[in-house]
Amino acid sequence: MSHLATELIHHPYTPPPGFSAPQPGVFKASTVIFPNVAALRARNWKDKDGYTYGLHGTPTTFLLEEKIATLEGGRHCLLVPSGLAAIAAVDMALLSAGDEMLLPDNAYGPGKALAEGELKNWGITSQLYDPMKPADLQARIGPKTRLVWLEAPGSVSMEFPPLAHLAQICRERGVITALDNTWGAGLAFNGFDLGQGERRVAGSGADIVIQALTKYPSGGGDVLMGSIVTRDDALHLKIKLAHMRLGLGVGANDAETVLRSLPSMPLRYRAHDKAARELAGWLGQRPEIAQLLHPAFEGAPGHQHWKALCSGGNAGDEGLAAGLFSVVFHERYSPAQVDAFCDALRLFKLGFSWGGPLSLVVPYDMQTMRSAALGTWTQRGVPVRFSVGLEALEDLRADLEQALGRLASA
Repeated sequence: MSHLATELIHHPYTPPPGFSAPQPGVFKASTVIFPNVAALRARNWKDKDGYTYGLHGTPTTFLLEEKIATLEGGRHCLLVPSGLAAIAAVDMALLSAGDEMLLPDNAYGPGKALAEGELKNWGITSQLYDPMKPADLQARIGPKTRLVWLEAPGSVSMEFPPLAHLAQICRERGVITALDNTWGAGLAFNGFDLGQGERRVAGSGADIVIQALTKYPSGGGDVLMGSIVTRDDALHLKIKLAHMRLGLGVGANDAETVLRSLPSMPLRYRAHDKAARELAGWLGQRPEIAQLLHPAFEGAPGHQHWKALCSGGNAGDEGLAAGLFSVVFHERYSPAQVDAFCDALRLFKLGFSWGGPLSLVVPYDMQTMRSAALGTWTQRGVPVRFSVGLEALEDLRADLEQALGRLASA
């Protein structure tokens, strides 16, 4: 090579093998180099026995997929750009014109919007079912039902459904189930092995488990990513083919960030959980609050379902719950007053998502999010959801107290 430009691109040096460090290397690639034509023609992107193109995986994304599959108790994992992308990829892989999908009435809002938007336009119908009433799901499953979504707990309203019973109904009817396990994060319970009561039965749960890795696996509030985990080889391949055709992929640096955060996730999850329970218990006793919505508290909708699944029902086992809870303000407070309370908070910032170090708050209008049939919403006041971060508990409590002090005068 006589020209420096060519030599810099085709430099012969290869670093020696055997380098080992706590964090894995980051491989960024669109193009993957093959040693010869035979290798180019022989490699199959459907298997993780080699590399073909950056969109189909690199050592960095393969490693993260394997770790997330282990976290969720599955065999296969696909990474996508967000939790909503995981929902969309499952829907598009498994549903065709003329099919029907069932979603819980308290499901993640954008997933419901997808069903009423693009999927409806493509000839795919959907129904909402009451997740707290298995008989309602049983009655709604019909000959065209191909997919049932499960979610625990409900978005914002925090009802914890009888997941094992719902999954059993679908299994008996031969309908595929997909569980949004973002709240549980693979830690509070195993979405594939739900069991009945205190017993855990292999394969008694969902067929597909998705998660927004944006939340607890990332842990920093700075990554958008989702995962789709399965155990069944054929089901995984069906979703993977759609995944390829849709061109879904994630950036290497984002994958690195999640890989770096995963080892600390069990510690962070428990810290979020502990702080949220203490704040929820304190706030729930305040006269301004009409209802506390946190599945780990006695009297919350679905508390017994949470207790059986997330703690095994054992005495002294407090179980696990995420750092989320909602409260319903007493109906004497107007929406404007509750908005003023949220604006008065200094440490709790107004913002969507959760799972990072920063505490967040969002007021909601449940009348626009739920049908009148969902009976667990017992109070008429304004609901507010809190995501408890990793700040000092006494500082967060003081912040809530000073904002509550301004509520009456707002």
